[in-house]
Amino acid sequence: MAFRNSRLIMEYKKFKKIKIALPETRENVLLKNHTTYKIGGPAKYFFIAKKKEDLISALKTAKKFKIPIFILGGGSNLLVSDKGFNGLVIKVQSSKIKVQNYSSKFKNIYVDAGVKLSDLVDFCTENGLSGLEWAAGIPNATLGGAIFGHAQAFGEKISDYLESVEVLDLKTLKIKKLSRKQCQFSLKNSIFKKNKNLAILSAVFSFEKGGKQKIQEKTKEFLDYRKNNHPMDFPSAGSIFVNPEIKIKDKNLLAEFPELNKYNKKGIIPAGYLIAKCGLAGKKIGKAQISEKHANFIINLGDAKATDVLGLIKLAKQKVKEKFNINLETEIQLIGF
Repeated sequence: MAFRNSRLIMEYKKFKKIKIALPETRENVLLKNHTTYKIGGPAKYFFIAKKKEDLISALKTAKKFKIPIFILGGGSNLLVSDKGFNGLVIKVQSSKIKVQNYSSKFKNIYVDAGVKLSDLVDFCTENGLSGLEWAAGIPNATLGGAIFGHAQAFGEKISDYLESVEVLDLKTLKIKKLSRKQCQFSLKNSIFKKNKNLAILSAVFSFEKGGKQKIQEKTKEFLDYRKNNHPMDFPSAGSIFVNPEIKIKDKNLLAEFPELNKYNKKGIIPAGYLIAKCGLAGKKIGKAQISEKHANFIINLGDAKATDVLGLIKLAKQKVKEKFNINLETEIQLIGF
């Protein structure tokens, strides 16, 4: 009991020191209220960074007190443990967008990491800038998260018009700028996934000038597609798995599933197709379900636990491996496990 009390005193003293550096820090904030999945236990410490300077200050404070950190954007594309996160969660809400310079064909746009992709899409539309129409309708995604996970859809990527990314190196606490090449982008991957010491602060894009009406029409096409083909009526984290870049050579599989010939030509197979062909669409564990509408989504039917979702992830990986000999790669981040 004496040891427990001593530990509690130490934790209290640490929290008081953190509060001096970050006065708006809170304790034991439920992360289910800050994720699109509506799943997740408490963050030990929770801080909202409303400006880029707040984010830098929070990161430096965490390093000073040797506290584990997780940088949270809009809360999409992740699954938080039912036990929560034993460290500092920094929710990024920095929201500055500004035109830096422009030419006859392009405009350079500065964007804070906390800007919602939906707001950036609206900004581009209003200013007649083309290149981000495909991101319309991605729920709650922020720019930082999109760069971290190299967001892409419909054959277009967040890196297509990216010029540079401003980061804080958590080892040196120095701010530096990375070129698009230095970000090491690949399919749903980046240097930021590999090197967790690089915290994204902002980015600069060079978007093409275009006709406002044409941009609006293209944006609406993507919005309508997502409404019609994705399970938007239930909480989810978006796509669970990366679409495998692979070609099937097994003649028996090609005969059983002739659609694979079409995917072989593209060199990429939709993960949702593979999962559905394993008979898993509609499969439930607890209050989580593999969507019948799009099998690469696992939806929360109401009060689902992280363990329910994790069970379905493991089941989908197992069945796809058994049937197609393909190892599915998880796209979403797993936090606190």
